[in-house]
Amino acid sequence: MQRSLRLSLSLSGVAALALANAPLLPAAAQDDVNADDLGVMSISLKDAVKFNWGFQGALQGAGTPNQAGIGGFLPLAVGENSVFFADVLLNANFADYGGNSSIINTDVAGTTISTSTRLGYRWLNSDRSWMYGVNGGYDSRPMNTGGTDTGVNVSGTEKSAFFQQVAVNAEAVSDSWNFNAYALVPVGDTEQQLNSVYQGGSLDTYGLDIGYFITPAVNASVGYYYQSGDLGEADGSGVLGRLAYEMTSGVTAGVNISYDEAFDTRVSADLKVRFGGPSTTAATKKKWENPTINALTASPKNRDVRVHDDDKSLAAGLVCLGAGSPVGGCGD
Repeated sequence: MQRSLRLSLSLSGVAALALANAPLLPAAAQDDVNADDLGVMSISLKDAVKFNWGFQGALQGAGTPNQAGIGGFLPLAVGENSVFFADVLLNANFADYGGNSSIINTDVAGTTISTSTRLGYRWLNSDRSWMYGVNGGYDSRPMNTGGTDTGVNVSGTEKSAFFQQVAVNAEAVSDSWNFNAYALVPVGDTEQQLNSVYQGGSLDTYGLDIGYFITPAVNASVGYYYQSGDLGEADGSGVLGRLAYEMTSGVTAGVNISYDEAFDTRVSADLKVRFGGPSTTAATKKKWENPTINALTASPKNRDVRVHDDDKSLAAGLVCLGAGSPVGGCGD
């Protein structure tokens, strides 16, 4: 009898203790959920949005040169959920691969210095699940030219052209998706004589890229663009794809492929190395791996002045040759 009583009291004590602790278990679990949910909310943008600088390089693409240079991102004003910034690039442009013109017919030669500047504003939505942004600026591209990859002999290759454009971008980034709409609009002298046969023209380009983060470090995107120019030879639509991989903090490599009727299929690659930014020690690295936070300090895209040359001038050059005129007199 006493043993049964003691057993009953023991069981009652265990049950009471379990009931007393029962509310604590969900509460603890709820606290963990809140901590996860509030991870991005706990980040102070003044700690996350810092000046960064570094180097970038790219192989030639559809109307764009082989290039390498230096750049920097400067936050001008950082709010609780927003940043006003400036971003500047300075690139050395190099010669095309032999016999493979980046602008269709004429080979880009020599080394010139191009510039790109952007002013922009980026902000996060209320729960920081999306980053939105707008930016705009000015890009310049001096260009030296050499021979041709069409077999046509030309003279006047010592001429140097200078192209420029204004650009605007609108962007949106979440943990999974990213969107970028852009317009590149040439200004100034948009058509210039490159040599005795060919003229070059800078291209209006309007496009939309849609990307998906396969992982926080791997982003795949597809895009559509429409290009046009006063020369008329490159007018039409194109498609492009890109795969970018952040190999380590601040180091990103990308592969690009594009197709349109003017440039056909072009494959290029690029590499970007950035220094500075928030602390990336082992204890804090994971804190900054959120794509929406990273996007606040990313260098804006679509910075190149795209150029093509006019293959209609080829016929004019052949007429001049057939008439016995010096090539140097054609296209002047």
